[in-house]
Amino acid sequence: MNLSSQKLTIKEKIGYSLGDLAANLVFQTLMTYLAYFYTDIYGLSPTHSSIIMLVVGLIAAFIFNPVIGAFADRTNTKWGKFRPWILWTSIPLGVIALLAFTTPDFSYQGKVLYAILTYSFLLLFYAANNLPYSALSGVITGDMSERNSMSSYRFVAVMFAQFFVQVFMLGIIKSAGNGDKAIGIEKVMTALAIIGTIMLLITFVTTKERIVPKPEQKSSVKEDLVDLGKNKPWVIMLSLTLLVFITLAIKGSSYVYYFENYVNKQELATFIQPILDFLSVIGLNTFGNDPISAGFGLFNAGGIIFMIVGITLSKRFADKHGKRNVFGLFLFISTLFVIAFYFFSPTSVGLMFFSQIFHGFFYGITIPLLWAMIADVADYSEWKNNRRATAIIFSAMMVGLKAGLSIGGALTTSLLGYFEYIPNSAQQTDIAINGIKLLVSIFPAIPFLIGVGLLLFYEIDKKMEVQIEADLKERRA
Repeated sequence: MNLSSQKLTIKEKIGYSLGDLAANLVFQTLMTYLAYFYTDIYGLSPTHSSIIMLVVGLIAAFIFNPVIGAFADRTNTKWGKFRPWILWTSIPLGVIALLAFTTPDFSYQGKVLYAILTYSFLLLFYAANNLPYSALSGVITGDMSERNSMSSYRFVAVMFAQFFVQVFMLGIIKSAGNGDKAIGIEKVMTALAIIGTIMLLITFVTTKERIVPKPEQKSSVKEDLVDLGKNKPWVIMLSLTLLVFITLAIKGSSYVYYFENYVNKQELATFIQPILDFLSVIGLNTFGNDPISAGFGLFNAGGIIFMIVGITLSKRFADKHGKRNVFGLFLFISTLFVIAFYFFSPTSVGLMFFSQIFHGFFYGITIPLLWAMIADVADYSEWKNNRRATAIIFSAMMVGLKAGLSIGGALTTSLLGYFEYIPNSAQQTDIAINGIKLLVSIFPAIPFLIGVGLLLFYEIDKKMEVQIEADLKERRA
């Protein structure tokens, strides 16, 4: 393998991170608004929305990702294995993201078919773009400290995307469409498609693949799959990824229902008014006059800002104590603040905001570690088998991500239907209100707690990280 410097420049770290900022303009929109778009804007029933999100999502997870992973590992160009995929898919991903959130004037059956097709192609191109992008992190450098640093840059960028989508997007959608959310979301997605495409092209230009397998390390897909089956840390990380994204999908897509149907509008307006006044004084009040969209934006803003603070501390903790221990501890603490939401009354707006802030901070510490740990699993596989198959390992994790997103999103819409939620109703039943409370608290807490338990069986601790890094550096020499 190439032994050129494993240290990364700030320019390359920023360039790499822009790729995830672009991808998360799509991903965060899917996680936060797809269920809401299908039920309250596009006009599908909760049942049909649930079926589309689950079936298409699982097909994408278990077919698109492994196939693309196998192809990416066997791609050989003058640009490397993974960077070309970022180039090839940058424009198609932007186009299909826009189409997936348009509202054509079809019959109900036509709308269902259109949703199936656009969601399928969106997940296909997202996999073809983001899977090689994620695998790229495993071959940019073999230095685990640099990998931790790069992950921190990457997930600060992710938080910026999440900040825009969860803080400003609902208000911008309503404003851009002059109250017509269908027109508003099309305009917003057009802008995001253009910006995202440019960022992906910057990622392609500014990054470099340094870890290049020798020809004799080539393996068949069957050998790669056999290696995966023997890789216990990979099995645990696949399960953990699935659980984490089930929680993120349930929680992320349920907050908009929580604010529109449960939180006391008058109490929310009173609580956020001093914040809006202060932002107006310094010229930063872009939240509008609607207390629901403004409150929803500020609520998410608090969580995301403190997530970014947590992310900045992640490398320091991981370098000292190891990724596994840090991940498990702070995932558990963050879950306690999710559970708390079930016990808040509609007027407990301050407690809601403070719980979101503390959850964001503690969960933020774990965010860069997930993908850094998956890159470590690729190193572990090479260390054990003397063969490197980076993309197929990351593709398996993308299976967990897509399956988790699909299962979580489908659970949200199906449970809304089970609890008798009525889209765009001014008054929900007590059963529906209790269901919405469960969707932002108890239900998303369960996968997180199972994930904490799984980490007790993950064997790549700090000591093993050091050993793997040293042994691989010696072999590559």
